Amino acid sequence: MPTRSDLAPPAAVLFFAVVGVLLAEPDWWHLVTLALMVALLTTAVWTRIEGWGLVAVCGPSAAMIASICDGEPSNLGWFGVCAAVAWTGLRAPTAAALWVTGFGAGYFALQWLVTNDDPGWGAWISGTVFSGVACIFARRQQELLEQLREAQAGLAERAAAEERNRIAHDLHDVIGHALTVSLLHITSARLALEEDPVEAKHALAEAERLAQQSLADVRSVVGLVKDPSTPAPLPGADQLDELVDSFRRTGSPVELEVAGDLSTLTATEGLTVYRIVQEALTNVARHAPGAAATVHVEVADGGTTVRVDSDGAPGAPSPDGAGITSMRERAEAMGGRLTAGPSGRGWRVEAVL
Repeated sequence: MPTRSDLAPPAAVLFFAVVGVLLAEPDWWHLVTLALMVALLTTAVWTRIEGWGLVAVCGPSAAMIASICDGEPSNLGWFGVCAAVAWTGLRAPTAAALWVTGFGAGYFALQWLVTNDDPGWGAWISGTVFSGVACIFARRQQELLEQLREAQAGLAERAAAEERNRIAHDLHDVIGHALTVSLLHITSARLALEEDPVEAKHALAEAERLAQQSLADVRSVVGLVKDPSTPAPLPGADQLDELVDSFRRTGSPVELEVAGDLSTLTATEGLTVYRIVQEALTNVARHAPGAAATVHVEVADGGTTVRVDSDGAPGAPSPDGAGITSMRERAEAMGGRLTAGPSGRGWRVEAVL
């Protein structure tokens, strides 16, 4: 079914054609012309003709109005020509709209030069050109508006996808670290249960503490999803000592070397450094338990370098490679790069932010 926007232009053309007939001296030819115009416009509406097809509708319609108004510039039926020109400007390509506009303005100019020297033709020329150009610009603005809406929708979808990806990375880092370190404590407790019950108790207490901390971190991330306006505090570079200590308490020999002032890092940079170190040490604990590791963080004017070296040979990577992928995406989000692979007798993760 045609919409109101589909009916408005042809209705305007037909209305002014009727006005032209009423202001002229009606005869049988005017009635036949109106009947033909009704048939032509009805066909155009029901078939929803657009584009260059409108030239075949608006051109003959303008010619019919010219035959009705019969060369009298005072007849208001000439507004039908302006309406036909506006119709093509709104619904047809620019070239088609300009063609119809030129046809209408040219006809008025010919009437002015040949039929009678009436300055009223100049007004109709101006009105026709204005109708065509204004509607062409209006159509162009509508197209730009639709493109802008599509671009905004794409940006919103991209932002939502990036936010889901970030939350997934945070959950992966938090849960992966907590489970890996807790498992090491539980293993130590099992091995020391008979020989050193005190050590076993200490290991289980540490595993419990990490589990509670992990649960709190997960709740913070989930809370951020529910209410982004109240984000929970996130770890930063100033907590690297505590992070390294959590691995040392499992018996893993980890050294931390810092060059530069960590306090100069922004919150986003500090979180990126923390997460990369956390994931790298978690991979060491998972794939090479007990292997010595060295964390080196250097803060300089040109950027920040994070390097984690481990002595143990890496185990088989996980099928999805989520850990390295997560670290690489975090580094690239900061305009940097990350490499991970064998180095010497162990494994190296290096990020340059």
